[in-house]
Amino acid sequence: MTAFRSAAAAGALLALASLIGCADSTATTDTASKTPSTPATTTRVPRLVDESDRPLVAFDPCLDIPDDVLISAGYDPRSENNADFAATHYTMLGCSYDGTVKRPGVAAYGLTVRSANFDWAIELQKTADNGDNVVPTEIAGRRALLKTNTSYPESCHMSVETSYGVMLFGQVVFGSEVEYLPESQWCVGLAHTAERIVAVLDDVESRTR
Repeated sequence: MTAFRSAAAAGALLALASLIGCADSTATTDTASKTPSTPATTTRVPRLVDESDRPLVAFDPCLDIPDDVLISAGYDPRSENNADFAATHYTMLGCSYDGTVKRPGVAAYGLTVRSANFDWAIELQKTADNGDNVVPTEIAGRRALLKTNTSYPESCHMSVETSYGVMLFGQVVFGSEVEYLPESQWCVGLAHTAERIVAVLDDVESRTR
């Protein structure tokens, strides 16, 4: 692999510590006076929190994407690598995964999913500043952008609007050592993968509203 292509892998896997609430188990003989206990609710603090007043990132790709969803989309959960981006003015949580499905003409491929709390207007401006080739689209009824850039061959990106900001998908494919894959193959499968993961996002957002 060239140095450019080998740069697609990122970071180290972070561990998760779960918070578990315990109910009061004190017994009483007056059963008539008992009142149903209300389960305590906890809000998970993101692994990274910035210094701005932006919303907390409600969906953490490293913690919230089930293994079976990754497997069904053609990725290996065991290959997970951290892809967070630390900044003081916004939060971006992410993980990357290796592909498992054999694709014609593709030696290997990988996926990075990042969840950020900057808004859609900022994402549009960033896209314009990058000079990306953009196709506006929708994923599960949400505004989305499919993006390529000839300055970054064999890669395809998709942005999907969320309640707290933007979810960013990046797919990298590797052809042969001597020539790049044609641009028509850079985005193959990415929309399908995004739809599967956004379905999980829908569930997380419905529980955190």
